[in-house]
Amino acid sequence: MATHPFRIANFRAYWLSRLSGTVAQTALAIVIGWQVYGLARETMDVRQAAFLLGMIGAAQFVPLFLLTPITGLVADAVDRRWIVRTTTALLALVAAMIGVLTYLGTLTLPALFVAAVLVGVARAFSGPAYSALAPNLVPRESLPTAIAISSTAWQLGAIVGPSVGGILYAIHPHVAYATITALFTLAVATMMTIRPVPQPAAQKDRRPLARILDGFSYVRQNRLVLAAITLDLFVVLLAGATALLPIYARDILHVGAHGLGILAAGMGIGAVTTSIWFSFRPMNSNVGVKMLIASLVFAVAVLTFGLSRYFPLSLAALIVAGGADMVSVYVRQSLIQLHTPDAMRGRVSAVSQLTISASNELGEAESGLMASLLGPVGAVAFGGVAAIIVTLLWARLFPELRRARTFDPPDMLQTEPSHGEAKP
Repeated sequence: MATHPFRIANFRAYWLSRLSGTVAQTALAIVIGWQVYGLARETMDVRQAAFLLGMIGAAQFVPLFLLTPITGLVADAVDRRWIVRTTTALLALVAAMIGVLTYLGTLTLPALFVAAVLVGVARAFSGPAYSALAPNLVPRESLPTAIAISSTAWQLGAIVGPSVGGILYAIHPHVAYATITALFTLAVATMMTIRPVPQPAAQKDRRPLARILDGFSYVRQNRLVLAAITLDLFVVLLAGATALLPIYARDILHVGAHGLGILAAGMGIGAVTTSIWFSFRPMNSNVGVKMLIASLVFAVAVLTFGLSRYFPLSLAALIVAGGADMVSVYVRQSLIQLHTPDAMRGRVSAVSQLTISASNELGEAESGLMASLLGPVGAVAFGGVAAIIVTLLWARLFPELRRARTFDPPDMLQTEPSHGEAKP
C-alpha cells in the first residue's frame, strides 16, 4: 500500500512552503496591480492607466519567455531546494522593498515595474524547480497522490491569496506587505527543513534549446495535442479579464480594494470546485466536445462579467469562468500526459507551460492594450466575442478534437489518422 505523502516530513514541509508561497505571490500580484492603477490614475485617464496595468503582465512575461530555455536545465543541474529557497527569498525582498517605499510615501511606477520583472525572473526559475522537486520527496507509488495534493496547495493559494491581498490592503497597505513578506519568509523557512534529496545526473546535452524545439515540433505534428494547447492559449489570451479587475473594482463596480480581493478569488473558487468534482467524477466520455463547450462557456461568462454593473452577477460570472477554464485545463493536461510518449512528456509539458504563461501574463498586456483603445468594458466584451469565434473556428479546423471521445491514446489516434499524427 502506498504511503500517504503527508506521512512524509519532507513532503509536509514542501506542501506548506508551496501553499504559503502561492498565497504570498498571488496576494503580491493583486496589490501591485492595484497600486499601479492607483498611481496611474493620479495623472492619467482610465484608458491610459489600463494600458500601464496591462504592461505589468508584459513585465512578468518577458523574463519568463526569455529564461524558459535554461530554467529547466538549471532545475536538473542545481539542488532544487536551493533554487526554491533563493527565488522565494528574492520575492520576500521584493515585497519588503515595495512595502518600505509605500510606507515612506516614495513609491513610483518604475519601482513597481522593476518589482514585476523580478517577480517574473523568480517565477521562471521556481516553477520548474517546484514541479521537479515533488517526485524526489515521496516513493514512486505515492507520486500520483503527491502531485494531486501539490496541485491543491497551488489552487488553494490562488483562491486565498488575492482575497488576503485585497482585504489586508483595504485595512492598511503596510499590513498587506508585512503579511506577504512574512508568508514568503515562512515558505523559505519550511523549505530549509527539507533534508537532502536525490539529485539527477548532470545534463550532458550541449543543446538545451534544441530539446525545447523538439517539444514544439512534436506538438505541431500531433494535431490533437496542438488543438488542445492552442485553443486554451487563444481563448484565455483573448478573454482573460483578470488584469482589468482593479479597474472594475475601482471605477465600474465601485467596491474598492476589499471587493477587488473577492473578485480576484472568483475564478479560483470556480476552478477548485470543478477540480473537486473531477476527483470524484472523472471525465470519461466526449472529452473533446466538452472542452469546446467549456471554452464557449468561459467566453460567455467573461462577456457577462465585462458588461455587468452588478457586483454579485460579476462575481458569479467569474466563478463560472473559473470552473469552465478548469475543464479546459483538465482536458489539455490529460491529453498531454496520456497522448504523448514518455520520452517527450517533459518537452511537451515545457511547451504547454510556456503557452500558459503566454495566455496569462501576455494576456494581461493584451487586455491593457485593448482597454486603452476600447475602454475596459469594450476590451472585455471584445475578448469574450473573439474567444467565442476562436472556439467555433477551432471546432472546424481541428476535427480531431471534436471527435476525441476519451483520453485513451488508441481511441484518440483513430480520430483523424490522415493528418500524420506522431504515434506514441
